[in-house]
Amino acid sequence: MKIIDAHIHYSNIRSFHDTATELSKVDYSFNGIQKEFKDNNVVLGIAMGVTEKAGEGFPDSASPTPMGIDLTEEIPNNIVYCAGINPFRLDEAALLQVEKDVQKPECVGIKIYLGYYPFYAYDDVYEPVYKIAKKYNVPVVYHTGDTYSERGRLRFSHPLAIDEVAVKHRNMTIMMAHFGDPWVLDAAEVVYKNSNVYADLSGLVVGADGEIKRLQETRFFDHLLHALTFTNNYEKFLFGTDWPLTPIKPYIEFIQDIIPKAYHEDVFYNTAINVFPKIKSLLK
Repeated sequence: MKIIDAHIHYSNIRSFHDTATELSKVDYSFNGIQKEFKDNNVVLGIAMGVTEKAGEGFPDSASPTPMGIDLTEEIPNNIVYCAGINPFRLDEAALLQVEKDVQKPECVGIKIYLGYYPFYAYDDVYEPVYKIAKKYNVPVVYHTGDTYSERGRLRFSHPLAIDEVAVKHRNMTIMMAHFGDPWVLDAAEVVYKNSNVYADLSGLVVGADGEIKRLQETRFFDHLLHALTFTNNYEKFLFGTDWPLTPIKPYIEFIQDIIPKAYHEDVFYNTAINVFPKIKSLLK
């Protein structure tokens, strides 16, 4: 089975390096991701554009919009990206650059970091971004749920805020990263209700091989299974790892375990092509 990892990172972010070294034990490098992709038949990774510029750590209020991926000077040809938005740096020049970026073949979406930046999804600051997304038929990906930083503000990342945008912009494709975890039942209702909303299943575990099994034994994921069943539409979900927060192989096995086998090809491959239509030409 060919796999698309719809949520990875490939940015020179200090916390990602630290997590790779101390927790997940992955090789956070060009060679590291290529080996994991090859070993697990991952044909494409979609990286979320984010950068650090001012030394304050992510979220960095000084990072220019659009944020790209900068782990290495050479970007692997099997990695594409979503242009990251910093709402503090969203003037006319930045919006023009976002529009230029989304016309590049390798830029397949737009990423908004709810919670990391203190703006709701329905804040007017993002309206020009939504206009660009609809003009060029690229999805908007939102961080939802817990933030990987104590500096994040959780009220801004609650998945119910996505419903406001989904209703206002019915012809814009939306993907909620991390399925709003831990508010997955609320996220499930947003996915269930809105035909233009999808969710990726990335970042539900941070740690090395074996951590997932330990959590499964404690029934830690019962809330997730409840939400998936409530949605009752597995074709609305995408596989993603949040690499380097976890190795790819055990995360594949984890998602295979919680998704009925009949829907594996959709979750691991087909739905990503529906949500990110630009990648179809890259997979030929």
